Amino acid sequence: MSDHINSTGVQALGSRLRRMADYFTEQSAQAYQLFDVALEPKWFPVFRLLQDKGPMGITEIARHIGHSHASVSKISKELIKAGLCLSEKVEADARLTQMRLSDKGLALSPGLDRQCKQVEAAVTELIAQANQDLWQTLDEYEHLLAERGLFQRIQDQYKTHCAKETEIVDYEPQYAHCFKALNVDWIEQNFELEETDLKALDNPQSYVIDPGGFIFIALLKGEPIGTCALLKAGTGRYELAKMAVTEQAKGRGIGFLLGQACIDKARELNASSVFLESNTKLGPALNLYQKLGFQHVTGASSPYQRCNVQMEIVF
Repeated sequence: MSDHINSTGVQALGSRLRRMADYFTEQSAQAYQLFDVALEPKWFPVFRLLQDKGPMGITEIARHIGHSHASVSKISKELIKAGLCLSEKVEADARLTQMRLSDKGLALSPGLDRQCKQVEAAVTELIAQANQDLWQTLDEYEHLLAERGLFQRIQDQYKTHCAKETEIVDYEPQYAHCFKALNVDWIEQNFELEETDLKALDNPQSYVIDPGGFIFIALLKGEPIGTCALLKAGTGRYELAKMAVTEQAKGRGIGFLLGQACIDKARELNASSVFLESNTKLGPALNLYQKLGFQHVTGASSPYQRCNVQMEIVF
């Protein structure tokens, strides 16, 4: 079967699986006709579960078959409309309802059982003729995707690609404007700009660099897209601060690259620790800091009103 989807390769995995699912659905529909079972393929998981386990609520059905509540609710309504199922109140709690097979549905059971035996035999034959056991392969793929989903894997690949395109450079006076602009934009999106902010943003050379700190700039094709500072806070102690990334560059892993550059510089300087201050409303930022190795600590009071979280890496 040679077509564009096959020639596209693994990037069309979803489309190919959908095509195979459509094929199995169509073939299953023919099997229902062969055995004179008035059931649609999409109803099978719900119907078979009720046949095997008895009356059950929508939520419980969804949990058993791995479908969404909305999907099970839709199928249940269709089964009721077809006269194969009934919805009834739960005796122990009248506020709850459950699904059960109707007499018409129960009458389908013998024919469905015969069909299932033949389907199982046919699928077993198919698997035996293949080099891999499809059922076991699907188990393995589901396990791997449960550990790390496909979107997460795509996102990781994207960040790796972006990292190769991004250059982290040391601060130079030409970057003073972007250092301030990036941070002002970020702060004003989330909080209010404070006087303590302006001390660093208006005077990066005298406030950060001259006392022994560092500022890093992330460049994409020569254009600044992010920045982060490493402030000297005492003998062997540094603060990671003033991290900001442009809105367009978010999701590219730039914050991680900047944070890692600061940590690497601190290690190079034989620092004893690096700390930072943040806020509990900044969930993605806190997740980033944890990935970088920071842990929550209780420290001295912050000069920033917005800060209610302190984190630290001890080398």
